[in-house]
Amino acid sequence: MSETTYRPATAAELSALVAEAAAQRRPLDIRGGGTKARMGRPTQTAATIDTTALEGITLYEPAEMVIAARAGTPLADVEATLAARGQMLPFEPMDHRALLGSAGQPTIGGIVAAHVSGPRRLSAGACRDALIGVKFVNGKGEEITSGGRVMKNVTGYDLLKVQAGAWGTLGVITEATFRVLPKPAASTTLVWRDLDEVQAVALLCAAVTSPFEVSGAAHLPDGRTCVRLENFPQSLDYRCERLAQALRRHGAPSRLDEHASLTVWRSVRDVDALMASAAATIWRVSTAPAKGPLVAAAVRAAHRARVLFDWSGGLLWLAIDEAEDGGEAAVRAAVKAQGGHATLVRAPDGLRGALEPFEPQPEALMALTRRLKAAFDPAGLFNPGRMYAGV
Repeated sequence: MSETTYRPATAAELSALVAEAAAQRRPLDIRGGGTKARMGRPTQTAATIDTTALEGITLYEPAEMVIAARAGTPLADVEATLAARGQMLPFEPMDHRALLGSAGQPTIGGIVAAHVSGPRRLSAGACRDALIGVKFVNGKGEEITSGGRVMKNVTGYDLLKVQAGAWGTLGVITEATFRVLPKPAASTTLVWRDLDEVQAVALLCAAVTSPFEVSGAAHLPDGRTCVRLENFPQSLDYRCERLAQALRRHGAPSRLDEHASLTVWRSVRDVDALMASAAATIWRVSTAPAKGPLVAAAVRAAHRARVLFDWSGGLLWLAIDEAEDGGEAAVRAAVKAQGGHATLVRAPDGLRGALEPFEPQPEALMALTRRLKAAFDPAGLFNPGRMYAGV
């Protein structure tokens, strides 16, 4: 953890700070609101770049469904601006604060850097899919612009891909541009109870492949299996009835009103169901939906674990109690056997530094990761070691 903190207010100020750090070979901790600061490997840096002064919405064209904001802009400001015009970010970004016990405000730069996507990802795509432009400062202090205001402008598209989910290791994001979508006019949720995990995932997969436009599909640790339908109020009754009929072999569902539906999906988005034990280690596993119950069963064979299934079973959140290694060996073995990748989201401070938070990469892929790091950040300034040792 560094003691000196800089808060540049412009991209030019940031570029000068980075160029000076590069000349002096001083590693930098890149931070926005700090809500996800406890994720990833601990880093040793000489100074912190705080991006929260790089704030403000720089472009909003409701008719074109495009919005751009500087990296330090609070996510809440962007969402409020969009909501006032009946629009939203498509990917329903999670708020990590309750899960991680952090303060501050989630920022646009942090959402992109961590590639944060919520329950609506299965129908509307991930953060990366909505990102159509990005500006960042590389490890030489150069300002880079990639992408444009509309989806058909694909200039530098690969730069968008690599910055989303790079956790600040490949550059300091200064601005991001997104395509947006109309906010649903109405929302409801069908709830089945007491299905086991195999039955629940089968139901969720059948629901999302139906013609009834499912926008959320999750199975909660308390035994509820939830399917969300949204948009035109006049269509919801018909779609709910037809979907329930198509899934009748799983029993008859109950139906939530708008308020209850919004509450459930906010809870799923922020993984509220796994917060009961502050000492539990939390893992996030992405796999094929049909493999989700197999991953959960393999982990439970070794440890006591609570599991929340999202994305129709393709995303598992696991809370593991009383495991000396935080459940790492069991999680990694299960993912290796079934396919996918696992990310450590939360661990007690004494354990966090001993675990590998991101999925270990094959040597060929690790070599590519090192080449990307060398190309974007040749002096190794940005968040060194946060994702992988030596990167």
